[in-house]
Amino acid sequence: MNPEAVRQAAQAMGITLTSEQAAQFAHYAALLNEWNMRFNLTRITADADVLALHFLDSLTALPVVQALVEAAQPARLLDVGSGAGLPGIPLKIALPTLDVTLLDSTAKKLLFCQAVIDALQLHGIRTLHARAEAIAHVPEHREQYHVVIARAVAPLPTLVEYLLPLARVGGACIAMKGSHVADELQAALGAVALMGGAPPEVQPASLPGRPERRALVIIRKERPTPARFPRRSALLRRKPLQ
Repeated sequence: MNPEAVRQAAQAMGITLTSEQAAQFAHYAALLNEWNMRFNLTRITADADVLALHFLDSLTALPVVQALVEAAQPARLLDVGSGAGLPGIPLKIALPTLDVTLLDSTAKKLLFCQAVIDALQLHGIRTLHARAEAIAHVPEHREQYHVVIARAVAPLPTLVEYLLPLARVGGACIAMKGSHVADELQAALGAVALMGGAPPEVQPASLPGRPERRALVIIRKERPTPARFPRRSALLRRKPLQ
């Protein structure tokens, strides 16, 4: 992946990257390709697709994250179900002052994320091998994050029960979704209110030169989440809140 191509693609989205940041993205892509041969981290492998569908897709959330954390330094972001580090690592590269935790329940994916962190010499970012519904009942994580974000993890009614208990009051959750999110959104309204969230805001997003459309569902945390939430994983998935 050519660093200049990364810089120009980000510029088309209104995001300015330094030469060093663009080179970090290119290095990230090379590591993803190398590790993918062993661990099958992603089905998206062509450079142009990795750039658009992984890196630029992750960066669609950058303006929202910047707006949410501008008054909080250092601001803490939790990436739930981070997988190969998406969107957490691209957001960290683009916003170096952000404090990032990459959460995933699959150890081999976090091994890759740590390799990227080490190779790119990123600071203020770490991995956490756990499940969201478990750490949400641990005081050092419950309602401690300014932003809790997830990309392609679960349907929205289930996802809000994962995310909102981890966001601090005054913070927010961001669910990165496809453009056809209206039905999910309607089904999630009861769960959002029960978790202490404000009515969701939906912000459309697009990728330069690509037909794919995205939607960022932004849910601000207004009240503490009741202590009984989130429920156990099996119940949470089998019986989403209404």
